[in-house]
Amino acid sequence: MSAVGGGSPPPIIIVTGGVGTSAEQVVNTVLAQYRDVDVTVEIVSHVHRAAEVERAVAEASEVNATIVHTLVDAELRALVSRKAAELGVVAIDLVGPLIEQLSAVLDQEPLGLPGLYRDLHRSYFERIDAIDYALSHDDGINRKDWPEADVVVIGVSRAGKTPLSVFLSVLGYKAANLPIVPQIPIPPELYQLPRRRVVGLTIDLDRLLTIRRQRSRLMGMSPATDYTRPAKVADELELAQRVCIRGRFHVIDVTHQPIEVIADEVVRHIGDS
Repeated sequence: MSAVGGGSPPPIIIVTGGVGTSAEQVVNTVLAQYRDVDVTVEIVSHVHRAAEVERAVAEASEVNATIVHTLVDAELRALVSRKAAELGVVAIDLVGPLIEQLSAVLDQEPLGLPGLYRDLHRSYFERIDAIDYALSHDDGINRKDWPEADVVVIGVSRAGKTPLSVFLSVLGYKAANLPIVPQIPIPPELYQLPRRRVVGLTIDLDRLLTIRRQRSRLMGMSPATDYTRPAKVADELELAQRVCIRGRFHVIDVTHQPIEVIADEVVRHIGDS
């Protein structure tokens, strides 16, 4: 799919009274049917007033965008249709026809309140948000978002930071993690966090060497590297210990401990501190 004249195709603007997750999924599902497309999808969320509708339609008119809306408020839906017609904007109503049909079949008027589905399934969406957070904040990525984390897990390579972060996210906790690596400075943001929200992982040297040697074989790495050299690995563990002492961070010894036990201690710590 290509735009007229070879330029970028016009964007799609989602107008919603909630956060727009459902509409975005529908739009992306449809876009997947077209090869080699690069359509910008924008979301105008939490639309509850007429002025917000009018601004969204005006913006769509300026950039020749298509509006896709999921407004459950009948007056706002009607306003989108009216303003779009006035400005020559294509507006696609994803929920209006279904609401009208169900109102007739069920013989009752809809509540017309946005976000009810998300409110009814809040714990599910919180877990999904937490999983997305863990995956996008692995290995020190997106440190600017650390203040949003329930916990930042730190430790040397192969101490189990990523599996623990993902496990915690399934429980609904936003967990970021940061590897402690020699020659890479510790980001100052770490020490600016409330210390109860940083947890350090430590592990027995022999156990860590076993894990790293197995990893090296699987990755086809040379066995004669600092990654598996006992003295160097011991230095890494000492460095991680110094970081935790400086920050007065809680430390968990994960040697031979199942991830459920480790996660339980993390949860108790960030909840009790």
